[in-house]
Amino acid sequence: MTNMIPNEISGLIRRARAAMEQTANVSQARLDEFVTALAWSLYKPETAKTLAEHAVEITGLGTVDSKIIKNQRKTFGTLRDLMRVKSTGIIEEIPEKGLVKYAKPVGVVAAVCPSTNPSATPVNKAMMAIKGGNAVVIAPSPLAWPVTNATVEAMRAELGKIGAPEDLVQILPQPVSREATTALMSACDLVIVTGSQNNVRRAYSSGKPAIGVGAGNVPVIIDASADLDDAAEKICASKIFDNSTSCSSENSLIIPDEIYDDAIAALKRAGGYMASADEGRKIVSLLWQDSKLNRNIIAKDATILADIFELDGDAKSAKFFMVEETGIGDDYPLSDEKLSLVLTIYRAKDFAGAKRIGAEILEHLGKGHSIGIHTHDMDHARELAEDIDVVRVLVNQAHTFGNGGGFNNGLPFTLSMGCGTWQGNSITDNLNYTCFLNITHLVTTIPEDKPEEEELFGGHWEKYGK
Repeated sequence: MTNMIPNEISGLIRRARAAMEQTANVSQARLDEFVTALAWSLYKPETAKTLAEHAVEITGLGTVDSKIIKNQRKTFGTLRDLMRVKSTGIIEEIPEKGLVKYAKPVGVVAAVCPSTNPSATPVNKAMMAIKGGNAVVIAPSPLAWPVTNATVEAMRAELGKIGAPEDLVQILPQPVSREATTALMSACDLVIVTGSQNNVRRAYSSGKPAIGVGAGNVPVIIDASADLDDAAEKICASKIFDNSTSCSSENSLIIPDEIYDDAIAALKRAGGYMASADEGRKIVSLLWQDSKLNRNIIAKDATILADIFELDGDAKSAKFFMVEETGIGDDYPLSDEKLSLVLTIYRAKDFAGAKRIGAEILEHLGKGHSIGIHTHDMDHARELAEDIDVVRVLVNQAHTFGNGGGFNNGLPFTLSMGCGTWQGNSITDNLNYTCFLNITHLVTTIPEDKPEEEELFGGHWEKYGK
């Protein structure tokens, strides 16, 4: 590591702390003005569109229309969530327990962001961090630096318009390197990582508190009781959104024998193309090169993929491509996350078999993240929640749109999904503003709450003796 990197990082941290000092005693209303300014910096239509176009041009990942929606929808939803909560001063009083809770900043946040969401994720994290009175330094993907830098400049400009310190939001300068990102992690007070699992592991070893999120590899069950056309339409809309760059995009569908043919027919009506066995083998050989996803194929439009895969006929007008598979594990790459418009199809004997396949897929890759089901049998949905080690079980929803928070479900809006200890994460929730707060507890005495021994030990004594 050159001397320049520590000097650059120390300068960023120093300016971030100075900005925090300037805003240390501001009111909740003023913090909310900061957050609203950040949201508007990306939500405004002309900026959302320009940055979406810039992202696709720079990274070659996803689609402009989807990124416009993501830039606006995620930002708007997060602003809704943040405007409804308190994040400074007294945030909770529990008189019966003699407790008063005060929220305070965690400090300077290092926010590591991926190339797939070079605008929405930085703004999302900045809004949450600054809601708690923190400052944030964005560590972007090197590939996406130009568009993330433009995003940060837009945030800083909006902060300046309302008289807030622009240095509440900063970005690592070019060239972004592993050494610079690692140095930032070590110098900040909290690390938040969305993106590669290599970055997550480096965050955990940085010596600073870190929140990393896990890899997605979402399996979705189409249950025998499902409305097949409704399920197919939702799966299609979710799968094709931003060309499947989301960690919450469906990667596998599991369909029981009873409805298999009808479900496939519904998926075809929705825009899917079922590859033959030979076509499936060709797709696998092209999608993976040297056991890694082919960067020249991932996140590409369906028309481009049809040409690359040398598919003719109905495939030319398809919105996504289905390939049947029976195996799960390292020897079966279709059981992995694909980041492309390729959807793996598994056939199950019944719901019990579908549940087993879903669990095995997640055990292979994506454990803790999420699973979905389309069903009218809530007992089956509850069974998944009871038996599968995941943070989220989505019922009758387009997974990409619901998993990171929706206007028709109760999950917090986010672009970072915790997967619990099942995938080595510290949170079993969607990343949200509470992750950016320290809490002071004012503790006063209450009438003594000490039960008699018999109340606590009586059952044990009666059953096992003293």
